[in-house]
Amino acid sequence: MEKKLCLQCKLPVAGRSDKKFCDDACRSSYHAAFSKTDEDYVKQINQRLKRNRKILLALNPDGKAKVTRKALLARGFDFQCFTGIYKTEKNACYYFCYEMGYLLLEHDYVLLVKKKQ
Repeated sequence: MEKKLCLQCKLPVAGRSDKKFCDDACRSSYHAAFSKTDEDYVKQINQRLKRNRKILLALNPDGKAKVTRKALLARGFDFQCFTGIYKTEKNACYYFCYEMGYLLLEHDYVLLVKKKQ
């Protein structure tokens, strides 16, 4: 019969036939590596969302403003990262980063809005 090896440290595994790790430390290390990757991805997305929200807040202190797309990009705004979309009856799409939103207008202008609570 072929000896099973620990998925983490590659040492022989003794015990039950379905056992995958030699001890609890290897099992924990193995699973922590995968969850760390997921956590890092989520952390990066949240950082991008927070940066977008911060930029929208800075350019829109009064709740409604009109700026150029270039002004947003110059501050590091990421148009591909948002938390939600609101579509109006006229098919206009507002993109939101939490409560701060924007609508893409003609001639590279962007309307900035704040969602009313």
